Amino acid sequence: MSGTTRRTFLAGSALFTIVPLAPASATPEAMAQAIRDLVGGRPVREGRVTLDLPPLVENGNAVPLTVSVDSPMTEADHVRAIHVFNEKNPQPRVFDATLGPRNGRAAVATRIKLGDSQRIVAIAETSRGELYGASADVIVTLAACLEDLT
Repeated sequence: MSGTTRRTFLAGSALFTIVPLAPASATPEAMAQAIRDLVGGRPVREGRVTLDLPPLVENGNAVPLTVSVDSPMTEADHVRAIHVFNEKNPQPRVFDATLGPRNGRAAVATRIKLGDSQRIVAIAETSRGELYGASADVIVTLAACLEDLT
């Protein structure tokens, strides 16, 4: 009888050990690096992007966030992506949304967790390769419960 026995499976499984990783921790420097990784040497211009979130939130567990970009959303000129970054959550990159001319409107709305008071940055990338950005500071009075893996 050939095949994998329980003993050989368990012996082979011992080679794969789960190693807990240190929790990720975003900092203003980590956010700046994540933005540099995205934009490379291209300039990020102000304007065209509206970042709408409350300046003061009582509870960081579900903070409403809307990013809209002034764009004709035509085949020749449209927003290809919207990227959102933060300073103090476990990861500096909150999300990336991919868009196209069929979206009709360059806007994304969601809710995010915020572990502390911090700056949020939104960057829109156009089909012409241009980058536009906006930022906002948010004060959080009760931080979201962020899992600590230590």
